[in-house]
Amino acid sequence: STMRKKKTTDSPPSSTDLSEGKEKLRLKQEVGLISGVSLIAGTMIGSGIFMSPEWVLHHMGSPASSLLIWAACGLLAMFGALSYAELGTIIKESGGEYIYILRIFGSFPAFLFAYTSVILVRPAGLAAVCLSFAEYAVAPFYPGCSSPQVVIKCTAAACILLLAIINCLNVRLATSVMNIFTAAKLLALLVIVVGGLVLLAKGQTQSFQHAFQNTTAGIGAVGVAFYQGLWSYDGWNNLNYVTEELKKPEETLPRAMMIAIPLVTCLYLLVNMSYLAAMTPSELLSSGAVAVTWGDKVLGSWAWLISLSVALSTFGSSNGTFFSGGRVCYIAAREGHMPDILSMAHVRCLTPSPALMFTSAMSLIMIISGSFISIVNFFSFIAWLFYGMTISGLLYLKIKKPELPRSYKVPIIIPIIMLMAAVYLVLAPIIDQPQTEILYIVLFILSGIILYFPLVRFKCHPHFLQRVTLHLQLFLEVASTTTDAN
Repeated sequence: STMRKKKTTDSPPSSTDLSEGKEKLRLKQEVGLISGVSLIAGTMIGSGIFMSPEWVLHHMGSPASSLLIWAACGLLAMFGALSYAELGTIIKESGGEYIYILRIFGSFPAFLFAYTSVILVRPAGLAAVCLSFAEYAVAPFYPGCSSPQVVIKCTAAACILLLAIINCLNVRLATSVMNIFTAAKLLALLVIVVGGLVLLAKGQTQSFQHAFQNTTAGIGAVGVAFYQGLWSYDGWNNLNYVTEELKKPEETLPRAMMIAIPLVTCLYLLVNMSYLAAMTPSELLSSGAVAVTWGDKVLGSWAWLISLSVALSTFGSSNGTFFSGGRVCYIAAREGHMPDILSMAHVRCLTPSPALMFTSAMSLIMIISGSFISIVNFFSFIAWLFYGMTISGLLYLKIKKPELPRSYKVPIIIPIIMLMAAVYLVLAPIIDQPQTEILYIVLFILSGIILYFPLVRFKCHPHFLQRVTLHLQLFLEVASTTTDAN
């Protein structure tokens, strides 16, 4: 059938069928500790740290309170990652939130997550980051004026197509790209950090005098400031999407998180201090692109390096988003919640190429039809809605199923704090400033009900889809991951 319902007794595909002695087709386990750290840090460090600081400051009103928000966002990301690390050692399957919701709450809520994530959330996130990359990549060719939207969108589309080719060819090639670009962006951030420390050593501390003056205390404003900061931290959960491709996942998963997230948090705080050392709060608020303004003030004729660094940073982040996003589509199809063709892997490259191509196509549609602002809008609302559901699943397992084997345990207070934060981040904007767009998002999620019952629950599949699947399988040279590799 075009969609398959996986039996509840199934386990993740193993490299060998012991009963038959035949090697099974599966994705390669090529993501080690360094690649894991690169995947997390490389995805987290995108355009956010170069664009969001002015908006966090705008909503919080003072430099000190904005720095507290950045620190709190890092702590929240760390709490979330530690909670997900325990989930990843209990349920050792790829798919992130999708597979955890499926195994804990069942098929229906998991389908709603997969439907929303595969069609809207993941392609939207990828499109937004690629548009951000395109804006910085083409900016040097249009000095003194804004770049044409057609050129930006074409560049973003080219970026997505290049990432699709890289990720479809080889997992090792994709992880190598992540490692290289993560190193490049860390170097760029270190330049900003060192420049800021030099300025502070010279006594440029005027932004930190009366640092809490004009602080905003409104619930809605703080919630929106968190949204802006957390956009920069998004990606802390990406390693859980590729658990089956990790070398020794029970060790690599928690270790990579404990290295990457504190590293990114410290860098973000130091970079924000560097911005405030180079600019007054009013100058920072009036800046269209904080990092570029910093480069003009501190680096002078070398300011072009910052634009290049942001372009490299966003490209690396796009690769990480693409790498993990395609896996959600692949795992959902493997579980019978998406068309069967999306659960297949290339017979030679051993990559989930159909799922990656589908993610690319959806992202291209969003680039053509939308802008950066419209695509990013309310991304956090959907993300934290499902983060909260996943964390509540962990609490259920800790209370009701403590006997389940796990190599790592997080103190129960951490997921409780995480769940409270998720509830706050979902409800605060609705209560403080209700907007009709949130209603549209909820309606889109609920529209999955119309598809779930006929296609998944009752398996009403048109017969012509089987023929289409067969032709696509031959054309793309892909096979099911339960197929004999020989």
